[in-house]
Amino acid sequence: MQTPRIGIITGSGPEAGIDLWTKLLRANRRLYGAAYRGDLDAPAVSIVSEPALGLSMELEQNDIAVWDCLRRCATDLAQRVDYYAIACNTLNHYQDRLEALGLPARLVSFADVALHALRAQGIDRVALLGARPVTDLGPWSHYRRLAQHVQVELPQPAQARELHRLIYEVKAAGGDAPGVRQQFAGLIDRLESDTVLLACTELPLIPLLPTRKQVIDVTDLVAQRLAELVQPHYWNTRA
Repeated sequence: MQTPRIGIITGSGPEAGIDLWTKLLRANRRLYGAAYRGDLDAPAVSIVSEPALGLSMELEQNDIAVWDCLRRCATDLAQRVDYYAIACNTLNHYQDRLEALGLPARLVSFADVALHALRAQGIDRVALLGARPVTDLGPWSHYRRLAQHVQVELPQPAQARELHRLIYEVKAAGGDAPGVRQQFAGLIDRLESDTVLLACTELPLIPLLPTRKQVIDVTDLVAQRLAELVQPHYWNTRA
């Protein structure tokens, strides 16, 4: 039986796709443990990187263009893979539309994976950090479904604006740009919740300063889930 293939859609931003792929490789190696042989046990991965998906930062104004681009990317990629993820929390807003297309590959959703992890850890309150379309929990937020199951702390309006600008800065200058780490740490420290959910794929690119809060990287959770889906002990039991 052929090992399932993984797909990654990226471009918002491209480094986020690299981060997801890197974390997928690490998770796959961890799951194999001592039995890992190297290249032959690495997952088969196809990546589509489309710069136009960066319009998702202002999703409400760019819905038509973003959806048309994402639909074409997903339709093309789904012909070559069995499971795929979108390396952008904001773009996962289109989960329902993508699933309605009936594509041959299954989308691994960021919010679904995050909710599963929170339930498994018994966490019922989190602070949500992400781009403005995510953290306003409005009609463009993929994380509205999360708020139906756990208590969600959102950044204050000024903090939300600061965070949105910070994400743009990471996209342009990288997570190690001067002052970015300190600004991000300050945002985290001002939150009341003990658990912080990084619901933007740019935020894990920022080296995290020491904090007493539990910081959960949703990209890491998705990478772990993708790795599980291609593990022989997982798909052999479902043959």
